[in-house]
Amino acid sequence: QVQLVESGGGLVQAGGSLRLSCAASGRTFIDYALGWFRQAPGKEREFVAAIDWTGSSTYVADSLKGRFTISRDKARSTVALQMTSLKVEDTAVYYCALKRGEIVTTTLPNEYDYWGQGTQVTVSS
Repeated sequence: QVQLVESGGGLVQAGGSLRLSCAASGRTFIDYALGWFRQAPGKEREFVAAIDWTGSSTYVADSLKGRFTISRDKARSTVALQMTSLKVEDTAVYYCALKRGEIVTTTLPNEYDYWGQGTQVTVSS
């Protein structure tokens, strides 16, 4: 089994920044990718960004490029999502997820195998 634990969520004013972290533990795979998704109330879960297990390949949703950045600390088995210039519409529960295979352009939630519990991000106007 794989355990994913998110942290770093909270309340921030529009225009501010926030850094989310996801710690992975448990079973390891030869290659895998870690991704971030988000889900706002009444909306479907939406792909945010992903990074492969080496940290060399990343993919960020087109609508978020320039504001969101994904990175990882392989030694610590953590992945971070740096969010800047936050908008009210970024308010959502943010989830960390892991998929087997190193392809990072997979954006469908059902392609991911393991999920964290999520962390709330609220952006106020």
